Amino acid sequence: MLCHTQQILLRLLMLGGLVLCLLLGQVALMSEPAAAVLRQHQDAPGVMRYHSQQSLPDELGNAWQVVLFKQITLGQPTRFNLRLVGFPGLAELTHPQLLEITTSGGKVLTAPDVFPQGAPAPNVGQYDFTDILNQLGTDDSLLFSVPLKGEKTLALKIPQPLVTEWQWLADELK
Repeated sequence: MLCHTQQILLRLLMLGGLVLCLLLGQVALMSEPAAAVLRQHQDAPGVMRYHSQQSLPDELGNAWQVVLFKQITLGQPTRFNLRLVGFPGLAELTHPQLLEITTSGGKVLTAPDVFPQGAPAPNVGQYDFTDILNQLGTDDSLLFSVPLKGEKTLALKIPQPLVTEWQWLADELK
């Protein structure tokens, strides 16, 4: 009798473990991607750089690195730059071009190109984002649009949690 009871308990325990594994697997598959991580670097003595980096797909599924960074130099105002980096050979950004930012509320903002003479690589764009951050709401998601060579346009959707992280980065070390 004891052996039969042990078998039943063992089967219930195994069934419970299987159900737990299935539930944990489902949670892992249904969860959103992890938020970007804020990083800090010392570029030179007295020059600190803080940045947020995230990989996001464009409308064709190509990955783009989206990096917002601020550089703090003693005695100078803090500047924010947004860098877009595509996979080499897949897309070439044209310079100088404005980055067009459309908020979820329909507001259209523009950020000037930091590389007016051309970027260090054709798949890299960098934009002055200093004035843009102050104009974004806490509930905004964004759509970035910037011309590519060949009469194409890059369209990147920026999710609201990433915008919130950028605002946090802007507020840090004011």
